Amino acid sequence: MDKIAFEEFKKVKLVVGQIKEAEKIAGKDKLLKLKVDIGKETIQLVAGMAPYYPIDELKGKKIVVVENLQPAKLGGEVSNGMLLAADDKKGKVVLLTVDKEIENGSEIR
Repeated sequence: MDKIAFEEFKKVKLVVGQIKEAEKIAGKDKLLKLKVDIGKETIQLVAGMAPYYPIDELKGKKIVVVENLQPAKLGGEVSNGMLLAADDKKGKVVLLTVDKEIENGSEIR
């Protein structure tokens, strides 16, 4: 595995976000369109979480968001960041969540 310098890692801005809305993207079995409050604004993320979480279970969750990722078009929708999730290589996928109450937009270090 290639290692990156700490200075490179510091360029990634991780923040706490709260999922406010989630909806399926028509014609895309895995993709969901999410509205996520990251404190200073609400951004749209597109994530392949549909097979793993019912929409109602996502609303209100505090998650880890990569805020400074360049926008990408997924499933015909623009994603303005990325949520972080763990994959155990057996098909189980879980969101990285925040275990205590903290303000949306709080920086993760």
